[in-house]
Amino acid sequence: MSAVSRGLSRFFLRHGSLVADLRKIPIFGPLLSWGSRKLLPSDTLVWVEIQRGHARGLWVCVNPRTGQAVQHGDGEPAVQNALVEYLRPGVTFYDVGANIGLFSLLASRIVGPFGRVVSFEADPEIAARLRENLARNGFDQARVVQSAVWSEPTTVFFARVDVSVSPDRGLGHVAIQGNSADTIAVDAVALDDFLDSDRQPDFIKCDVEGAETAVFAGAENLLRQKRPILLVEMHSAENHRALTRKFLEFGYNCRDLDENHVLALPQ
Repeated sequence: MSAVSRGLSRFFLRHGSLVADLRKIPIFGPLLSWGSRKLLPSDTLVWVEIQRGHARGLWVCVNPRTGQAVQHGDGEPAVQNALVEYLRPGVTFYDVGANIGLFSLLASRIVGPFGRVVSFEADPEIAARLRENLARNGFDQARVVQSAVWSEPTTVFFARVDVSVSPDRGLGHVAIQGNSADTIAVDAVALDDFLDSDRQPDFIKCDVEGAETAVFAGAENLLRQKRPILLVEMHSAENHRALTRKFLEFGYNCRDLDENHVLALPQ
């Protein structure tokens, strides 16, 4: 990386919100975006140490355009707080839709060397970055499963969002069909079947961009028998209604952590 790119990366990480505001200015904004793309391509990655919050001191490889919240420890505070409150050393944590692994890293720190973290990520490029993040922090207790999670073991289409739109491809999702160059076929597992090959989870965090009902359709035996704590990001009002009703039927108490996340605790 050139000295100019390094300097621009530091600027984005320090002043990301300012850059976003400047891009809204007519004429100047588009010129700024064009120039920054030339000097700092959308797929640029840099290592940063998280500065504040529960994950302070952990290292993560981020895109400087979107890494400010991660570096400052501000990413999804309600989820971070729930992990700190309910995870314990020695337990098993499943991160379904792990992306680059902020919560996998935090969970690995909490559960410790005798615990277990299993991180599911369908996008092969992001799964590779997730492995690098875990390795950089020395978390041997974590395993990355490069698969989607679905209602049954199968192959699904996965839409990878272009890095110019979502630099960390966090908006990738299971698609109905492969109708674009960015859609790939990936293996999918069902949690009930996956349990045959790994430790059962005590806590599941799920963020799968709208496929959350399919995930738990494939986890009913798990909900009935192991009864892990569940933390689910809901991507529609319909999914929120359907899943909270389902969790209640399986004997869970549900509460909203914020406008998007539901925490379900076994009674």
